[in-house]
Amino acid sequence: MIRVLQIIDSLHVGGAERVAVNYANGLANFVDESHLCVTREEGPLLKSVNSNIGYIYLNKKSTLDIKAIFKLKKYVAKNRIDILHAHSSSFFIAILVKTLLPRLKIVWHDHYGNSEFLNQRPKTILRLSSRFFSHIFSVNSQLKDWSINNLVCKKVSYIKNFAVLNKVISDLTILAGKEDKRILCLANLRKQKNHIRLLEAFEIIKNKYPDWSLHCVGKDFKDAYSELFFNKVKALNLKEDVYFYDSRSDILNIMKQCNIGLLISKSEGLPLALLEYGIAKLPVISTNVGNCGMLISNESLGVLLSTDNKQEVADAIIYYIENEKYMKSSASNFNTKIKNEYSRDVILKDILGIYESIISLKRPN
Repeated sequence: MIRVLQIIDSLHVGGAERVAVNYANGLANFVDESHLCVTREEGPLLKSVNSNIGYIYLNKKSTLDIKAIFKLKKYVAKNRIDILHAHSSSFFIAILVKTLLPRLKIVWHDHYGNSEFLNQRPKTILRLSSRFFSHIFSVNSQLKDWSINNLVCKKVSYIKNFAVLNKVISDLTILAGKEDKRILCLANLRKQKNHIRLLEAFEIIKNKYPDWSLHCVGKDFKDAYSELFFNKVKALNLKEDVYFYDSRSDILNIMKQCNIGLLISKSEGLPLALLEYGIAKLPVISTNVGNCGMLISNESLGVLLSTDNKQEVADAIIYYIENEKYMKSSASNFNTKIKNEYSRDVILKDILGIYESIISLKRPN
């Protein structure tokens, strides 16, 4: 008997959030009970949580929110949870609950996005906290090595992300721009996602192919970077050509309306956006950061950029626009690779094996 609770801070449309929901939904086919806990904020992904998944929302207001901690402790005890699978920063509340229920096992899932800058990553709190972890999942090999070298818990596995694109039949987004001439960037509005360079590259595209449009989908945090992005759109006179949609739950519907999927991040783990582009059969362009090179491992699968130089990004897009045959073949090849190597069931069977290795299956009912 295995009962697992995924813990995530929000249900906004981000990579770690989508992974937590995908795990909760997918594991229902492999474990006795699959649960999901959201600590701070709900969001658009709530619609994606299957009805057979146990669900609790804590509405946590601070790091040491006593009410939230005991609410989670009560839920865990009532449902006889065996494993707390904590994603990103949610590990801290998992540790607090474990101090109240020592039999619990904690798996920490490291989604750290700035894996190109790990030398700058704070580690004191993580090192102390890792004493409570039974296992660590890392979304790329760099993060795996970092955990082994810096944290107390040495049971660390690189676990591939997998993507699931669910059909949504309500609140469907209708994209602006001309049909068959849309470029998509699926990324929250954060500095590491490099939207400013993307805008600079797209300005070059507009000068040569004025019918094409750029569509950015991701959460707007209403911060300084958000202000910089929208000011840049104005400065480059792209207000009629660049469209921003904030968070959306109908990602498959949006992708079906686009022609090229693009990600020119400064740093990544193994981006879910690229996997989703593959599922949707979009031709892809990505910078060679994190494990993106493992996905786009040769030219038959898409375009892997060595730098984020605006001219190189623009040239990659132009190459797709001018070579329809390559666009279609690379999209088909990439789709095949994602289906064969990053399928949900294969990865979840690996996860189940790790779960089984860290708990006793002979606990009394």
